[in-house]
Amino acid sequence: MARGSGSEAPALPFSDDPAAPTPSRPVPRGDPAKARQRPLPTPPVLDRHGPARVIALCNHKGGVGKTTSTINLGAALAEFGRKVLLVDLDPQGALSVGLGVPPYELDRTVYHALMEPGVGIADVRVKTKVDGLDLIPSSQSLSAAEFQLVNEVGREQVLKRALRAVRDEYDFILIDCQPSLGLLTMNALTAAHGVIIPVECEFFSLRGVAMVVDTIDKVADLVNPDLSITGILATMYDPRTLHCKDVFARLVQIFGDTVFQTTITRTVRFPETTVAGVPITSWAPLSSGANAYRNLAKEVVAAG
Repeated sequence: MARGSGSEAPALPFSDDPAAPTPSRPVPRGDPAKARQRPLPTPPVLDRHGPARVIALCNHKGGVGKTTSTINLGAALAEFGRKVLLVDLDPQGALSVGLGVPPYELDRTVYHALMEPGVGIADVRVKTKVDGLDLIPSSQSLSAAEFQLVNEVGREQVLKRALRAVRDEYDFILIDCQPSLGLLTMNALTAAHGVIIPVECEFFSLRGVAMVVDTIDKVADLVNPDLSITGILATMYDPRTLHCKDVFARLVQIFGDTVFQTTITRTVRFPETTVAGVPITSWAPLSSGANAYRNLAKEVVAAG
């Protein structure tokens, strides 16, 4: 499946034990991620900003690195001179907390921009500690929007309409979706041009990718014909384990070039950044994690 295509999700030929070798699929001996590495071009300098490309980071499974990737991809894009807006569309508010913005201290969040007449995205926007990186914060009040939007006309379009007012100010708008395929996620997919699917290199995460791809295809067919898959991002990758390498190899076997060549490996630095409230590119700028997200930013810019 080529990156950005609207074709149907391929069937996933799983065995009972995905790590077991088979005649057609031997256990990878080397590092399949390292074998795919190619030089990535540095993003060109921009002479103007906007309109933004909107990308949703989406997976119905939790704990796969959506929020971590939203924060650090946004920060890496900002390092390359892009103006970036992050949208926290999860009532848990982890994206906001991860950028040092406590939701309980805010009078207005994304909920108010979506549900209150007269309140726009610009009214709830806050600056982060990273130059060129702004945030639309969230809080638990957003969970009520899931129910309130049910009776709205054009309920899938609410976020898209709200973002129109600021699209010309940014180069990228990244939306951190909640771990479900509910109405808030549908709003994110309707507003987006592309989707990044973070996938933990673990068997059960791999099984869920087809469901996410199928949902994206349906949204593209019924609501948002501009929607495509920007890429699939392998997270929590550990080349020391056969299981991780096998899952990654199968991911590439099924989805091909849709899988980013960049992989995000496990590191203790990521939990540290959450406590510090800054991206890894600021907390540990020379770390492997920071460089990985810079490479991911290069791939995202190159994808257009």
